[in-house]
Amino acid sequence: MTYKGIILAGGRGTRLDPLTRVINKHLLPVYDKPMIYYPLTTLLLAGVTEILVITNPGDEQPYQALLKDGRQWGITISYRVQTRPAGIAEALLIGRDFLGRDNCVLILGDNIFYGHNLEVTLQQAATQNPGATVFGYRVEQPELFGIAECDQAGRVVNIIEKPARPRSNLAVTGLYFYDHQAVSLALSLQPSARQELEISDLNRLYLQQGRLRLVELGAGFAWLDAGSPESLLQAAQFVATMEQRLGEKIACPETTALACGLITPHHCGGN
Repeated sequence: MTYKGIILAGGRGTRLDPLTRVINKHLLPVYDKPMIYYPLTTLLLAGVTEILVITNPGDEQPYQALLKDGRQWGITISYRVQTRPAGIAEALLIGRDFLGRDNCVLILGDNIFYGHNLEVTLQQAATQNPGATVFGYRVEQPELFGIAECDQAGRVVNIIEKPARPRSNLAVTGLYFYDHQAVSLALSLQPSARQELEISDLNRLYLQQGRLRLVELGAGFAWLDAGSPESLLQAAQFVATMEQRLGEKIACPETTALACGLITPHHCGGN
């Protein structure tokens, strides 16, 4: 199946104030590279080569200076603006002309995924069509996340956005595989009490169709949401530790593109 990718890199980044007063959150460094390199390379590992970056008004130029049009990595990158934070699901509406009738991988710009055979896990998710695939990760503070409730067979029975009394600690991460229905379903959503188009509401629509799959990222995987000072520091420390142990870069676009066969060795320079 062919998928197009969307990186949602908008928002105000208020949890990282004052760092985000003069720079978009997703351009902040996570150890030795910009935060946005992490979701970008996750999309490459999933086999996605057409990518849309959605960011805030006025932030397009720094992203274009950093990422250009993607040809240096054997991909294409285009850009759109989210005028104000109005929910994750709005990314599908902003990108509907880009998506057309194609399948979509939507990823949040501050989410970092790492693990053994991550590429295999992602590409397996891309073969599960029609429907949607989301990824679950056990967390200590489930009230801060969208949470999946599962039955005894491990099937998702409900998704609750930031529940006051969580009945599960299985967070739905910021990585979503959707079939071509995603835009039309997102168009049917009503704003929540926060006046946002909630991604949990979209996922519930797929659940009601019986077409929502959840892949739990268990032992051997790490999921980091680098949206707060504490988590940004933890992410940097994690990347530094892993790179020192492995003796290689994590989330380097040149290395990832080369490993995926998108470019040849003569394209690679230092990073």
